[in-house]
Parts: sequence; C-alpha cells; structure tokens
Amino acid sequence: MLDFKIHTEDCTRCGECARDCFARIIEMDDVPVIRPENEKNCIECQHCLAVCKPGALSIFGKNPAASKLLKGNLPEAEKMETLIMGRRSTRHYKKEGVDPELIHHLLTVASHAPTAVNQRNTTFTVVDDTDTMNRLRREMTEAALAALHENRIPAGYERIGNYVQGCEDGTDVIFRTAPHLLIASAPEKSLAPMADCHIAMSYFELLANSHGIGTVWNGIARALITAVLPEFKSRLGIPEDHLIACAMSFGLPAVRYHRTVQRPGATIRQVKF
Repeated sequence: MLDFKIHTEDCTRCGECARDCFARIIEMDDVPVIRPENEKNCIECQHCLAVCKPGALSIFGKNPAASKLLKGNLPEAEKMETLIMGRRSTRHYKKEGVDPELIHHLLTVASHAPTAVNQRNTTFTVVDDTDTMNRLRREMTEAALAALHENRIPAGYERIGNYVQGCEDGTDVIFRTAPHLLIASAPEKSLAPMADCHIAMSYFELLANSHGIGTVWNGIARALITAVLPEFKSRLGIPEDHLIACAMSFGLPAVRYHRTVQRPGATIRQVKF
C-alpha cells in the first residue's frame, strides 16, 4: 500500500502532482487519486510529495511538514561554483578521526543522490573508527606487499604494483594516512551500479568538503580489493553479489588550500541539426 492521502481542505486542485508523476499513476478526480491497480507501478520517487506547494499530499505515511523547504534554503550559485572548483584531492591527514555521528549524517544526506529508476541500491561501507582503520591499513598493506613479492599482481595492474612498492619503506601509499575509508557498492544486477555509486560518492565528497573534511578517490584500494586481495571484500562485509564501484579515503586535512586552480576549460561540443 502506498498510503496515498490528500488533505482536501489544503489541496488547490492544481494537478501538479499528476502532471509530474513519472509513472503516470496519479489521476485527478476532483482531488488527486491513485487507483489500487496502479500502485504497483510507483517507483517511490516522492515527487508528488515534493511538488505539492501547500503540503496537502502524503505518501508512504510521510508528513510533508517534516520535509525541508527549498525556498530560501538553497546555496548561492557562486558559492556552489567555488565548492566545485575548490575541491582538491587531499593526501595529507590529521590522525584524529571525524565524529562518527557526522559521518553517518553525511552518508544519510548523500543517499539522496539519484539512481537509475530510483532503485536506490547503493550501499555505503564505511570505516568510521580509527583503530579499525589502522588495523585495515596494516593488514591490507602487508597482504599487498606479499602479493607483490610473490608476483600475484595481475597483468594490467602494473601501476598498482608500483604504488604498492612505494609502501616498502613504510609510506602509506594506499590510504595516504587517512583515518577513514568509504566504499560504494551495488548489486551487479542493478540497472546502473557503477553510475549510481559514483554519483552518490560525488555527492558525499562535495558535502564532506563543505564541512571541512578532506577526501581523495582511492582507486588503489578499490583495485586491490577487486583484483588482488578479494578476501578483503568479505572481511569488510560487502555482499558477494555487489560490484565495488569506487572507494574514497577521507578525514580532517593536514593541508589547507587557499584558492581554486585554473583549468583550461571544458571540452564542449555544441550540437546543431
């Protein structure tokens, strides 16, 4: 049951919810209605809840008053541009960790990222405890070095082998001393697992940066877990049927950047018919 309800006294009969319904299951019968036989086609996007200006519509038992209002609460465009252009890959971190409550709050917000047909199958696997991270750092580095010495680095991953070799002198090349690790995965049978996970991770990165948290996309850790040290996938609790799309190290930065960089510009092709 969708628990679709209309507060008739507040409903203006504008029909916006019906016009914006992707599944086209909302009809106007004086007020919006969803026929029982059409409920199965709902993709649970809640656009109807979001588009109702007076907050007269409820679905899944959601109270419109509990949603954040968009008017007056969106970031200024120029500041959003600075956040995007000022994003840097942080490779120097302080030892102390980020408050786990803040981490989980950021992940909850990032879970609002779009997914193919609103499947919402993205799973975040996070190391939010510094002691756990240090054990993972030590054990994965030791295992990676053993794989290197035993020539178990697969063909095509020579670059990863070179990075691992950099750990020989004790340098943390794999995790860059970051106190936390985040992995995004989704079932391989999802419609778009790679895209869904990368979009969600990008949302997390920008949100984390806005809180003063440094981030770096960790392709080394992802490659090790997926191609060299697959036993760590189960040890991290990632479901067997999941595709590991991307990984990110993060924490409080030990380096501060003071301005945006100056890129040459985007490659843009203008289409004309």
